[in-house]
Amino acid sequence: MNNTPNHQTGLPASQDRRIFLAAGVGMAAGSLLPTFATAAQTNGDGASHSSRPSQLETRKLGTLEVSSIGLGVQNMSRKYETTVPYRPEMLSVIREAFDNGVTFFDAAEAYGPHEVERILGEGIEPFRDQVVIATKFGWNIDQETGERLPGLNSRPEHIKRVVEGMLRRLKTDRIDLLYQHRVDPDVPIEDVAGAVEELMKEGKVLQWGLSEMGLNTLRRAHAALPLSAVQNEYSMLWRGPEEEVIPTCEELGIGFVPWSPLGVQFLTGWIDAQTRFAEGDFRRTETRFAPDNLPHNLALVELIKIWAERKNAAPAQIALAWLMAKKPWIVPIPGTTSKDHMLQNIGAAGVRFTTSELSELNDAIAGIEIRGKRLPDVVQAYSGVEAPLP
Repeated sequence: MNNTPNHQTGLPASQDRRIFLAAGVGMAAGSLLPTFATAAQTNGDGASHSSRPSQLETRKLGTLEVSSIGLGVQNMSRKYETTVPYRPEMLSVIREAFDNGVTFFDAAEAYGPHEVERILGEGIEPFRDQVVIATKFGWNIDQETGERLPGLNSRPEHIKRVVEGMLRRLKTDRIDLLYQHRVDPDVPIEDVAGAVEELMKEGKVLQWGLSEMGLNTLRRAHAALPLSAVQNEYSMLWRGPEEEVIPTCEELGIGFVPWSPLGVQFLTGWIDAQTRFAEGDFRRTETRFAPDNLPHNLALVELIKIWAERKNAAPAQIALAWLMAKKPWIVPIPGTTSKDHMLQNIGAAGVRFTTSELSELNDAIAGIEIRGKRLPDVVQAYSGVEAPLP
């Protein structure tokens, strides 16, 4: 494990990964699986994949139609605790997700870096034209070596180079949804939009979005080139976007994609008061999981477990169903390296709340104060940034 300090953040390299890793793991107790039927056929790779995804409702992100639950593939090259998953199994998870109706897959050049895009590209190759790929640019990553360099880089010429690499790694001719991963404080968002628009005219990018941006930057970006989606952390554990980001998306007609919808495994019930995170696991740096705060915050998990029993569901399914009940244009992207957990997450689409149930649940969640911060200060500094004016 590399613990050499990053000369920009000051964190050990293993912890500094938190800057780049940003999606929830869909790990939950139990084995409640969906019952979607699959019409399978054998593809040229010898594997069996459905000729058409089985039934799963779709939602709109702007004008982009996707399955109501997506799959975040971030951890498929390296898990939170820094272990490396078995690559053939990760390809199998991706293909099984498609066979069960998932048509929305989320990656980023920073995950790996680059390796997650390679895994996703290989995984979806048999059915590329039937799915939506989302990926992200914005970190300062060497395009030849994959080395993470200090800071951010959204200069137009760099964006174009990044997209060329993405297309190769993903084995495709276009990116369906391209996000700016974090706002570059040195590049006007209008210049970023201009570069993306040129890529759209070339057919290499179809739609675009922003992640963890400042509100003014969101409005400026949408005015320059209409956005399809915003991706921010959002879950029962972190409800910050409810204040301003989600209302702004609703006003502008922009879809919303919560990353870490399961609270980096917390909302699945797999973490208890005695849980301690190993060196290298970025959750060790988040004070909401510190020994002094964790026992208090577990009140939220106990609430979820009560609702899971009430709705005959797994805790993870309650957390995901709650997000989907918030707005019809919210599409969570739980990540996992387990096929069973992926199937369980998809099963959240079958969990429904009545109006009174949702009101009751919302009131109960609002009554639980979460202690501690969602991110270390050095990482939080990259969120809510406003781009400079042209």
